[in-house]
Amino acid sequence: MIPSAREHFDAIAGQYAASEVHANSPTIRRLHELLASQPLDSVCDMACGPGHLALSFAGKAARIVGVDAAPNMLRQFERLAKERGVKVETVHAYAESVPLPSDSFEVVVSRLAPHHFRDVAKAIGEMARLTEPGGGVAVIDLEGDENPVLDELNHKIEVLHDPSHVQSYTAARWRDFFEGNGLAVEALESKQTELPGGLTLQRWCEIGNTPPEAQSEIRALLAAASREHLTGLGIQQQSGAFRIPVRTLIMLGRKSQTG
Repeated sequence: MIPSAREHFDAIAGQYAASEVHANSPTIRRLHELLASQPLDSVCDMACGPGHLALSFAGKAARIVGVDAAPNMLRQFERLAKERGVKVETVHAYAESVPLPSDSFEVVVSRLAPHHFRDVAKAIGEMARLTEPGGGVAVIDLEGDENPVLDELNHKIEVLHDPSHVQSYTAARWRDFFEGNGLAVEALESKQTELPGGLTLQRWCEIGNTPPEAQSEIRALLAAASREHLTGLGIQQQSGAFRIPVRTLIMLGRKSQTG
């Protein structure tokens, strides 16, 4: 039986807390640049995992809240926050339904999580609801490909890597999700990467706890792919080993001042 996303992430919370992909990246730094003129007194990190993005707001936000459906992820978030002397709040909930009041935060963010959501449009609606009028909603997530052949290959690899993966969405779909929930898109930066130079397929699979048989299937798919398709997905091959770029996009939207 394929585990649910909550069960899967409960089991690998420790790996994500220690993951070099999740702990820091150029996209986190870029998001802070995009938010430089935005008040940041209150921040909510949706599907926060071990809280790496949430904790990047330490020293800037007086209130930092992490929402996640996996209790062990919230425990890792609390542990990392305590180690760093950062006060945080946690909420055990799915992104599509969060038991917090509307208009509660100046910024609501989510990173490397929405591709697991069962209803992304509803989750973005919740993020918008939680944001104060005039506040920001930001997402950093895996990016789908406009080329359907590349998108299908990428999808097969992602599902083998992590069966709880639902879909990596294209930039156009992300724009629809934001605008469909009344968010004016201020920034959309495509073709980003979470780790310059990528990371080895082996390490990528270690972080995701990918079973050996699924790892073998991924290698077989990549070995059979054309150089053009590998290049299109940003996957490198060095001395027979594949390196995964963890391709993402950054989306920043603004909630209307009238709510």
